[in-house]
Amino acid sequence: MNRINKIISLALLISLLQIYNLAYSQEKTKYKDLKEAIFSSQKLRGSYGPGSVNWINGGDKYSYTIFNKDTRKNEIHVFNPSTLEDEVIFGSDSITFPGTEENFSYNSFQWAKDSKHLVFQTHFKRIYRRSGTADYYVYSLEDKTLKLAAKGARTAELSPDGSMIGYERDGNIFVYSFDEDKEIQLTNDAAENIFNGHYDWVYEEEFGQAQAWRWSADSRYIAYWQTDESEVPIFQMTNYEGQHPEYVKIPYPKVGDPNPKVKIGILDVKSGKNIWATTDESGDFYIPRIYWTSRPNVLAVMTLNRKQNDMKLYFFNIKSQQHNLVFEETSDTWVDIYDFYARVNDMISFPDGVEEFFWISDRDGFQHIYRYDYKGKLINQITSGNWTVLKLHGIDLDNKTVFYESTEVSPLQPQLYSIKFDGSNKKRISTAEGNHNFNFSPNTKYFIDSYSSTSTPVQVELWSSEKGLLKKLEDNKSVTEYIASHAYSPKELFQIKTSDGAVLDCSVIKPYEFDSTKKYPVVFTIYGGPGSQGVYNSFESNGFKQFLSQKGYLTVDINNRGNANYGRDFMKRVYEHLGKWESNDFAEFARYLKTLSYVDSNKIAIMGTSYGGYITTYTMFKYPELFKVGIANSPGCTDWRLYDDIYTERYMGLKDENKSGYDESSSLTYARNLKGHLLLVHSAMDENVHIQNTMQLLTALTNAGKDADLRIYPPGAHGAIYNLQSALVMYSVYYNYLDRFFNDGKDQININE
Repeated sequence: MNRINKIISLALLISLLQIYNLAYSQEKTKYKDLKEAIFSSQKLRGSYGPGSVNWINGGDKYSYTIFNKDTRKNEIHVFNPSTLEDEVIFGSDSITFPGTEENFSYNSFQWAKDSKHLVFQTHFKRIYRRSGTADYYVYSLEDKTLKLAAKGARTAELSPDGSMIGYERDGNIFVYSFDEDKEIQLTNDAAENIFNGHYDWVYEEEFGQAQAWRWSADSRYIAYWQTDESEVPIFQMTNYEGQHPEYVKIPYPKVGDPNPKVKIGILDVKSGKNIWATTDESGDFYIPRIYWTSRPNVLAVMTLNRKQNDMKLYFFNIKSQQHNLVFEETSDTWVDIYDFYARVNDMISFPDGVEEFFWISDRDGFQHIYRYDYKGKLINQITSGNWTVLKLHGIDLDNKTVFYESTEVSPLQPQLYSIKFDGSNKKRISTAEGNHNFNFSPNTKYFIDSYSSTSTPVQVELWSSEKGLLKKLEDNKSVTEYIASHAYSPKELFQIKTSDGAVLDCSVIKPYEFDSTKKYPVVFTIYGGPGSQGVYNSFESNGFKQFLSQKGYLTVDINNRGNANYGRDFMKRVYEHLGKWESNDFAEFARYLKTLSYVDSNKIAIMGTSYGGYITTYTMFKYPELFKVGIANSPGCTDWRLYDDIYTERYMGLKDENKSGYDESSSLTYARNLKGHLLLVHSAMDENVHIQNTMQLLTALTNAGKDADLRIYPPGAHGAIYNLQSALVMYSVYYNYLDRFFNDGKDQININE
């Protein structure tokens, strides 16, 4: 390069540096108040791409919803990945409820398997987390007609052949025949505590699904759960409204209590005949899943013993009414049959067209895919290695290939792979750094990949499994533009090593305009429960954490022992001793932070909700010298004997077999150790973690001569927040509590102004 070119290049470099420095020297907009911070979460999240994606035509197309700004209504579009063509197939702006002038509106919808009909759920009234009653309407794409099919039902679904819609109402199962234009009642034995086709509270909550019945592929049968909860103890609650408060009563089995009794019925839709599926199980056991196999007239029934460490799979033949044990999985701890946190409804897959099933197990130390025939013989283990398979996304029978998501790169950024049935020809498909969420078409031709990283807001892409990237669906430039002009602190990732040699992934959001020569208070924002994960390589979009950053706080999180995706021993080390290793790892992290020059070692707080609320109290009591402030929302559970049996006994074992473990895992046991300042928050209408937990903790603290602050919000549910106003009040309370003890109350928020 000659001298003139060198001078020009140097001048250009100086100019670019001046522009860069100017851009970052300009003061960026900060939050004017907490309300703006809370609302900023949406601006930081941006768009997650197409809403309510449903794959149709076997997976060759997908539908999605989009809000039409002109009509102020949601529209349903259909997109064809092979042609990249988009069409509107339903807009409710000109449609009314049949027989009325009321504009049609809906809560959600599902497609019929013929991809020619939509089933709309309307007038939804929530019951539990996943369930509620609703009216269901069927819309024909061919003749543009809308027809009421079921009223006041909990669940409804079109038969695979499209000739009927099945539904459950008031504890009985019905079908509506379109050909006969009439409703047919298939069961009639519902009673006060006995019902068909829907779950009780504990099955729905802890086995993770709401619809307790299944159509067979040929539309001939409906298999369903019948539940008898007559022996289950009653829990009641009220929000204290009215002159004489009304109490809601829910059968709720706590640790050691009698469970609901369930059995599986199979209805012949044509004849109305009912057959009860049999197994070899007796006494107290669960039936968490059923599956129609690819073998005609054969239903797979999954059972779990009460301790949940012995899973069995039975095949029941409707014609012969005989059953046989096909498969059994046992564990020294517990057997997972689904994964709430990874959005995996089933660990087992029964593909159509082949007499094989695929099972995800951690038997070799990490979750991997195993392939079986219908006799229960292991054909082969498909994946292996010191990494975790999170989910089996699709099975391509023609090419004998499975598509799966795993942590082979890192537990912080799961990626997509394909592999042959025999374990050969493994390929990595997704390429972008970050935390991914994949939505696969049933025929495995296409998938939508939503991902983000600490430096990149959510990106949404449409991919072909064979051809690669087809279209960028969302790039969230608005998020990039927002943080370019507004104060923003990214999440940073790092690791620590504990005194016993464990390597733990951690995250931190530093104060805006961070100065390493200053000292800052720290807030642990944690959950920590078994099977969960708090730290990912993902874009930070929490407005409250950004608010804390602008107020001069470090916020941190950690993937503690008990979290998923680091192997069986890492996750299941907490078995029968909840609280012990989670709090140990938080304490190790706190000790590490205290060694950093910019951390104010006397100002460390810990806060969380639900399991995070429980572990906040437990950690405050076990390590009182480390944590000055704790904020525990809906602490579940301060004593595990107060929580539901399915969740608790899965991780703690049976009460009579682990008395010392239950005692040692209870926050009540260590309440006398409290030294710092503790805020307890609870809703009186929390049907999940009962307010009894907080009340018993208050009693234990009082009996030990200790004090805590308390906020009760009568309405709401688990987590206590029930509308925007309550959210603003609660976050103000959180911030003021931190400010009171870390800043002498100099920056209190007056929510009443």
